Amino acid sequence: MPSESQIPIASQGASKRFAGRLALFYGATFGTMGTHLPFFTVWLKAVGIDASWIGIISAVPALTRFTVLPFVTGAAEKRYSLRGALTVAAFATALGFAVIGTQYLPLAVLLAYAATCALWTPMLPLTDAYALRGVARYGLNYGPMRLWGSAAFVAGALICGLLVDIVAAKHLIWVIASIAALGAIASLGLQPLERPKPAPAAVQGASPLLRDTGFLAIIVASALTQGSHAAYYAFASITWQGLGLGGLTIAGLWVLGVLAEIVVFALSPRFTLQPSTLVVIGALSAVARWSITAQEPSLAVLSVVQLAHGLTYGITQVGTMGLLVRHVPIHLMARGQGYLAACGGIVSMVASILSGLIYARYGAGVYYMMAAMALVAASVMWFARHKLFHQPQRAASGG
Repeated sequence: MPSESQIPIASQGASKRFAGRLALFYGATFGTMGTHLPFFTVWLKAVGIDASWIGIISAVPALTRFTVLPFVTGAAEKRYSLRGALTVAAFATALGFAVIGTQYLPLAVLLAYAATCALWTPMLPLTDAYALRGVARYGLNYGPMRLWGSAAFVAGALICGLLVDIVAAKHLIWVIASIAALGAIASLGLQPLERPKPAPAAVQGASPLLRDTGFLAIIVASALTQGSHAAYYAFASITWQGLGLGGLTIAGLWVLGVLAEIVVFALSPRFTLQPSTLVVIGALSAVARWSITAQEPSLAVLSVVQLAHGLTYGITQVGTMGLLVRHVPIHLMARGQGYLAACGGIVSMVASILSGLIYARYGAGVYYMMAAMALVAASVMWFARHKLFHQPQRAASGG
């Protein structure tokens, strides 16, 4: 793979156009997540689906991440069509959420949601792969582009939070579907990228990635840390609603976390720590966060704890992307993202199903399991950090 100094840098105008259009697409994509993540389970409960089914349905995105997603990202990479794949996935997602809104039986919702997630879940790794190719092509920073996604997540969560107190919760699915439709429209503005030129030694394919212990440490540590959010994503809003908190307060708690995440992404170009160190910090922060959340703290304490999302999610994401840029050849970036998402999918699916069962019996005690997952993640990255520091871009690069 060419070194950074050999990567051609495009004109400033082309760079700004790429960054602006990608930021818009990130915004629309995460706007959908901002309405979905806090309030999809609230909609499920509103249409009469119980906690056990909610845990199973919540595991569907994780399931598709390690079953369907690797095939989608692999096919997009082989055909050099990241932009085309993103457009198809965005339109399919919008249509899928509209179909889900017409279903009320648990099994019917599960099947419609599974079909939707088959093309929705590949969107984030494909977008990140597209973004990292742009980082290399245009000399951009990942964090400042990605922060617009977090900002849109905030907007989406606040919109849904306001609507929870105005409209019946059973209508929230249509808010999610509408924001997804905006993402489909935004996908049409993404700029095409020329085909990456792999080094001659790299034509052997992507299989060496899965034999490289450094790459495996990256995806396992990231999967465990991000997967430790499973109980939070599935049951935080339901728990807070049960404690008597209103929709706007619930949205505000989600927003606090994402605002901290935005600050992390904005400051990320100034970080001087190694990416592996950032991942360790993120994992240890998750241990502390979930241990405190398990104590069912007061609203004031919970508000402070929510700010740790900037560390548990934001710094982990920045560190993981930094490791991938250093360790994975650019022509295999979509495949590497696919493996990362697949590993995360396995972990998150198991964690989501178990969290549903544990939450039904022990309530907030489920967060102790999340803390244990994060502790394992910190250990994995801590012991792999020297290998990752001394062997950048080794996997599948022939040297």
